[in-house]
Amino acid sequence: MLGALMKLLSLCWKPFLGNNGGGREGLVWFRDIGGELSMAVVQANQVLEDQSQIESGPFGTFVGVYDGHGGPEAARYVCDHLFSKFREISSEGQAVTSETIRRAFLETEEGFTTLVSQLWTARPQMATVGSCCLVGVIFQRTLYVANAGDSRVVLGKRVGNTGGIAAIQLSIEHNANLEAVRRELKELHPNDPQIVVLKHGVWRVKGIIQVSRSIGDVYMKHGQYNREPLNGKFRISGPMNMPILTANPSIISHPLQANDSFLIFASDGLWEHLSNEKAVEIVHKHPCAGSAKRLIKVALQEAARKREMRYSDLRRIDKKVRRHFHDDITVIVLFLNHDLISRGLTQGPPLSIRSALEH
Repeated sequence: MLGALMKLLSLCWKPFLGNNGGGREGLVWFRDIGGELSMAVVQANQVLEDQSQIESGPFGTFVGVYDGHGGPEAARYVCDHLFSKFREISSEGQAVTSETIRRAFLETEEGFTTLVSQLWTARPQMATVGSCCLVGVIFQRTLYVANAGDSRVVLGKRVGNTGGIAAIQLSIEHNANLEAVRRELKELHPNDPQIVVLKHGVWRVKGIIQVSRSIGDVYMKHGQYNREPLNGKFRISGPMNMPILTANPSIISHPLQANDSFLIFASDGLWEHLSNEKAVEIVHKHPCAGSAKRLIKVALQEAARKREMRYSDLRRIDKKVRRHFHDDITVIVLFLNHDLISRGLTQGPPLSIRSALEH
């Protein structure tokens, strides 16, 4: 059974061969493999809070984008543990399903909560650290997308024989600025009129955090961590009768089709400055190699334009100060190969890549 599954490893991707190009330019880290896989990260915070990974193995190709907030610890924990949980759970049933991915999220959440408990006396601020988590898994010609937070994956889909391309968002987001998310929170917490609060033009859960789903943020899930010595700005008044946030991801499955061209996985920092359509157009109209770095450059140009400054001046601003202009941004672009999908026999080399911890 395992041998048969290994043959599916590169079912949906071109082999990861060719020039393993990568490097750093200032606060940007990037890597391109054979022009078929493109990754890039730009740091804005004093400590990089975004983490990401690509893994291939018996249970397909696994892509993870982890957008940390309040510090880097939760995103780093997820990057260290979520894939291994996924691999372990998938091995039990020799298959990938929505439920195996969901279990991996929830068991990673349990592990991080245990860590917070162990460190509570020495580092109580760990209870306030969290991470949005976006995962894509390709297995047996199906793409599974699991999301907790507001990172996003967008599919570039060829339209007929016109050479055109359509942008299709495949992830469900959980940001309180979306009316559907506010409605969901109000339905879950009917007796809490302060479950979502508009502050400075931005909707926030309990007036504190923008996302309603994450791994971590333990202080908004378990009442025993919402007390001293936690900083007062994080403490919520009144009893916490049920978790305010959840780590349970929204999961969709998408059978891959012949006109599915590429996938853009990115943290919220990219989508603050680029629309789905603009991002897909940029990838479609340029060479595959360098796609992720190109998307980040266009996003930074837009961030500079919004602040009425030159892109060249923005590039000279150091981390931490950069956060006033844009967030950490992670982008992973994957290009689909349907010759391999139709044959289903090509065995590509195993792959394991993680973005740089720090720049």
